Amino acid sequence: MTKVNYLATGTAVIAILSATPAIAQEADAEIQLASVADTDSVIVVTANRVEENLQDVSGVVQAFSGDQLRRDGVQEIRQLQTTVPGLNIANQEGNIEIFIRGVGSANNTELGDPGAAPHLNGIYIPRPRGLGLMFYDVERVEVNKGPQGTLYGRNALAGTLNIITARPDLDDISGYAQIEYGNRDSYAAEGAINIPVSDTFALRAAGTYINRDYDYQNTGDPSLDPAGLEENYAGRLSLLWEPTDRLSIFIMGDYGRETGTGYPGTNIINALTNTGRRAETFDQRQVAYRGPQGDLENELWGIQGQISYQFDGFSLQYLGSFRSVDFEQTNAQSIGLDYPGRDRSGDDFDDFSTQYWVTRSESQVHELRLVADQDQRFRWTLGGFFFDENQEVGFLSLADKGFCCFSGTEFTMPDVDGTSYAVYADGTFDVTDRLRIFGGIRYTEEEKARFGIGGNLALVLGGEGFGCCFATRFGTEGFVPALLDRPNFIVPDGMSQQAIAQFLIEATGVPGARDTIIPQIGSIADGTNPNGNCFVRDDIDNGFITCPTDPAFNGGFSFVNLTVPGQQRGSSNFDFLDWRAGFEFDITEDSMIYAKVSTGHKSGGFNDSFDPALIPELFSPEDVIVYEIGTRNTFDLFGRRATANLTGFYYDYNDQVFQDLTVINVDPVTGNANGFSLVNRNVGGSRIYGLEAETSFSFTGNFRLTFNALYLDTEITEGVVADVRSQNFGAGGVTSLIDLSGNDLPLASDFSFTIKLDQHFPAFGGTLDWQALYSHRSSYFLTQFNEDPVAFVDINQNVVNVQSAQEAGFPDRQEAFGTLNLGIGWTSGDDRFRIEAYASNLFDQQASNKALVGSGINVRFLNDAQRYGVRLITRF
Repeated sequence: MTKVNYLATGTAVIAILSATPAIAQEADAEIQLASVADTDSVIVVTANRVEENLQDVSGVVQAFSGDQLRRDGVQEIRQLQTTVPGLNIANQEGNIEIFIRGVGSANNTELGDPGAAPHLNGIYIPRPRGLGLMFYDVERVEVNKGPQGTLYGRNALAGTLNIITARPDLDDISGYAQIEYGNRDSYAAEGAINIPVSDTFALRAAGTYINRDYDYQNTGDPSLDPAGLEENYAGRLSLLWEPTDRLSIFIMGDYGRETGTGYPGTNIINALTNTGRRAETFDQRQVAYRGPQGDLENELWGIQGQISYQFDGFSLQYLGSFRSVDFEQTNAQSIGLDYPGRDRSGDDFDDFSTQYWVTRSESQVHELRLVADQDQRFRWTLGGFFFDENQEVGFLSLADKGFCCFSGTEFTMPDVDGTSYAVYADGTFDVTDRLRIFGGIRYTEEEKARFGIGGNLALVLGGEGFGCCFATRFGTEGFVPALLDRPNFIVPDGMSQQAIAQFLIEATGVPGARDTIIPQIGSIADGTNPNGNCFVRDDIDNGFITCPTDPAFNGGFSFVNLTVPGQQRGSSNFDFLDWRAGFEFDITEDSMIYAKVSTGHKSGGFNDSFDPALIPELFSPEDVIVYEIGTRNTFDLFGRRATANLTGFYYDYNDQVFQDLTVINVDPVTGNANGFSLVNRNVGGSRIYGLEAETSFSFTGNFRLTFNALYLDTEITEGVVADVRSQNFGAGGVTSLIDLSGNDLPLASDFSFTIKLDQHFPAFGGTLDWQALYSHRSSYFLTQFNEDPVAFVDINQNVVNVQSAQEAGFPDRQEAFGTLNLGIGWTSGDDRFRIEAYASNLFDQQASNKALVGSGINVRFLNDAQRYGVRLITRF
């Protein structure tokens, strides 16, 4: 399924080239239209927080205009990775996870933060849920590779991704409208209008609507819609006021809403263990859905402002924003991957086990900067930064039909606060006309605190003769979890059985139509019967438990043991220093060499609180120092401008966080472990080195070739953790320890490249253009375990069995793959009308962008499936 179809790829590109009219070969004049990329134009970026020519930046920054991304088939944020070597973007349950050159973070809940910092118009976004909803009316997108701790600050450990929206224009009334129709029954509309109200004031309004059908297929309960349905809409209003040559005020407000069936992954472990085949041999979008309907609702809005006043020799700049995220998702659930030969006789679609997520975030960012004019010999920046975020988060995982002892897990935090302060200074000094030195420093303090509950929800209900145990139904049709609407988040020590029962029931907001938890333990909660009500029904009758007949139990159970989550509290205070230093030397006016050292940090965070002797309350910030040397060159080739850049780098990655599985409870009688928690620990370190090349060439006939490539070598240098793949429930669930040293970092291909061919030429009274973008990634591992063997141990850590990763169901190597995007369009001579056809991931290559592994779990999150369609655009 995922083998790269090189023959088909080459045939498609050759067919396009062959179809180019002869007139294109005769036309040497460069055609410049607003809708056609100018191959000789200067690309302006803000990688150093000031506008400058891309070729003048000492580092690797890849920038793409909104028009270019649309033509290249990049319509949502996950697809951006097809244009940038070394970029990996996954969507786990609506949470966007960005990795650059193997560095990033999957811990984006209230416990942690992203490792690659997302920005909107240069202003930090703390929670990247819904980030893709901002992908409209875009001026450009910049991906800044390597740590940016000095200039961009918090969580820019891996780099930054900056979405820059189109701004109001003081000159003319203008705008555009576009409609689109494509496969998967998708249709969309987008538009913007720019209105100069006066010579000094203008506004711009933009909006988008997308309706796209599923990229997964349901082979299970036919009443359920599979994952992948999207219906999204968003709008923004921007204002620009420039009353004098010195003062500029920009204000933007935006609103967006995502709905659909959500973005859960697919648990493929049964398919792997039952067939012995690897993941790439299956169609991983063929899923047997069961139970609850997957559902996503995400409401986002924000306002941001930028004020600049130009003094003599420097400017004073203020940037500020307020952002709100309100995310809810009920995960679509499945029996598993529906592979050929699967035994369907035991399928149980009446199983409502699932996970519920709620994330609410309100954040504000304020930054004040003094920036020297860029025509001075010493160009400096002084700044202060303030960030504050208040979160409310909830997670509930329910095991419907919980047979004996377990019904769910809940972590709900009604109060999570984070604050960050920073001051920084940066400067560049012209030693000579050709030699420049630069450096900067940033000091950051962070405070975090949280309060809530976390742990298991469990019922152990005894039958006749103290037999164990009765099943419980929890989360059936119509169920709504309470989560943040719980009436109480205080879990005092020494709670009575009645209080525990009430607290357990309060996990329910609206009971499901066939839930049994309230009929079974409601009488304990209200005090009418401490033994509960022995409630039995056919769908929870396990065949060997009967209700006690002893009148002493008063129609209740022979014993009741209830468990509720424990209290979760935490606070932290971190500070760290980031810096950079380097030089640039102009060999010629168009050729530069540079070398620099830069650092970055990712914020520390919390662990779930149980026994502080076993689990540290906090994990510390991660940090990286990167050494980089490179050259950037612009030159004439065959009478046309070309670029060729080469960069080498070395990363020293320290205090790296890996997840560990820790025993939090031991049965005093058997000595077996019976309680566990995933723990984030600073137990690792890694080194990364590589070489990155960027080239662009223009040829006769308005033909252009762009080639970007990345070679990457990553190695975990230290890190011993519990192997979550190896839980041995025959020995109480104990795991073995595994040394990760020598393994590759996950999501890091050794070699990746993009190659793009595009051309434009006069045709039919206008301009015809086409482009072909091919993206290739060599194989990479999805987890830090790198398909190491799985060792199962007893309670004394003696090895009792060893299986290969394939045998245990945990192969985690994503094989090499390539994707091809094609586009063709025609623009009228007056640039007012355009029609284009596109195909993204033309051959529907399937690849995993992320995996979650654990006992009985190998969940894959995939790249975007094939898309194709047509688009009409009118400009005015």
